[in-house]
Amino acid sequence: MNQKIKNIGVFTSGGDSPGMNAALYGITKAAEINGNKITGIRRGYEGMIDGDFLPLKINDTHKMIHHGGTLLKTARSQRILTLEGRQLALKHLQENNIDALIAIGGDGTFKGLLAFSDH
Repeated sequence: MNQKIKNIGVFTSGGDSPGMNAALYGITKAAEINGNKITGIRRGYEGMIDGDFLPLKINDTHKMIHHGGTLLKTARSQRILTLEGRQLALKHLQENNIDALIAIGGDGTFKGLLAFSDH
């Protein structure tokens, strides 16, 4: 199926690291230039499971570009590794019309994505 991506979800997961806010700015800027909507997901997978979403705009992310940490906050999640957690996350992604995800994190983040993709 060839589907046009209209709304991209972005989240930061795991521990804070330098450059997360700069990455969020770059993603938001590129999305807006290309006509895509960006939806931030607070607290990584925990926010995805709980439905903690917010729209992101260039102005929101540009203000934070030089600050450490992540404006979306971050968390580690064991719930994404459970079937119930993945089902709730998928439900909230669908309710918010999110067509694609961008994950900013490390090994744990990508292990979560792997578990999620197996759903």
